[in-house]
Amino acid sequence: MAFQFETYRFNTEDAIQVCVGAFALAVPIGFSEEAWQLGETLPLLNLLMLLGLSLLFLGVFTYQSVFQQDIRHRLPVFIFRIIVAYLISACVVSLVLLCIDKLPLIDDTMTSIKRIIVISMPASMGAIVVDSFDKE
Repeated sequence: MAFQFETYRFNTEDAIQVCVGAFALAVPIGFSEEAWQLGETLPLLNLLMLLGLSLLFLGVFTYQSVFQQDIRHRLPVFIFRIIVAYLISACVVSLVLLCIDKLPLIDDTMTSIKRIIVISMPASMGAIVVDSFDKE
């Protein structure tokens, strides 16, 4: 299965690379009590700033490494790449937290979302770095 935009493809191999990169950083950080507590105590504004920083750094790295500063005719692909990398990373983080019983989705949904945002920042960077290894 592949999504094709002009001359660029996002396929199963890319998705697996994003998963592996996210998992590489989600595991050690997801197991830390400091990350759990940050997810409980950070105010919403700080979490939004963290989310924004995550997307900003994903964008900068993707622009420099994956697209080699050439997004003029591939802007939709560029944006798609950033969003997909972040969403896959958030899913990987969610699975890790669920496995270690630190994702109280039903009992405390807001804490779960906060923990996912906190741990997805480094996990998404790991994801996009691994994904960039074999690009262009």
